[in-house]
Amino acid sequence: MKTEDLVTMLATGAGAVRPNQAARRYASAIAWGALGAALLMAALLSLRPDLAAALLLPMFWVKLAFVACLAAASLVAALRLSRPGVRLAWVPGALAAPVLAIWLLAVITLARADAAQRAVLFFGDTWDVCPFLIAMLSVPTFVTAMWAMKGLAPTRLRLAGAAAGLLAGAVGALVYCLHCPEMGAPFIGFWYLLGTLIPTSVGALLGPQLLRW
Repeated sequence: MKTEDLVTMLATGAGAVRPNQAARRYASAIAWGALGAALLMAALLSLRPDLAAALLLPMFWVKLAFVACLAAASLVAALRLSRPGVRLAWVPGALAAPVLAIWLLAVITLARADAAQRAVLFFGDTWDVCPFLIAMLSVPTFVTAMWAMKGLAPTRLRLAGAAAGLLAGAVGALVYCLHCPEMGAPFIGFWYLLGTLIPTSVGALLGPQLLRW
């Protein structure tokens, strides 16, 4: 097939592209994914009973800010990786910043705590289920984020899949904040991060198959 014929075939039936099409797809994906995660939490878990009191505690908002910043940075990464030839530029630094911030806070917290309390601060009461519950709540956004990315033009499929998985994990962690009773920076900096890395790894593994176009 000649190049001109291929271009003509690809252009057949093509209409005008709506402005900000990628942003619109991801906004829809996040909205539906967050709704799905909230429904999963309502069906299988519950809101923490002292949520109203927790809203008055600074560490609740630190936890929320950590995963929100991770979600925002991973969204930018997913948007950039959805288009061929777009560099990530400063995005890796934006992804690393909230992680380094919570780790710094965790180190300060552990340094100030008594030796007997350090294990409690790190493990909390839910270390054995936290990462898996975050991964479970990430499933709806994982599906919708992959749908959003699939409809665009990713070329670095493994990296793009990882970005979509990280976005899903961060959205799942945001919803999980409304259930989780843990408030320690060491716990959040390790177990929450581990929970977001599970869908990230799955996305990197499945990206070449799910995002091929």
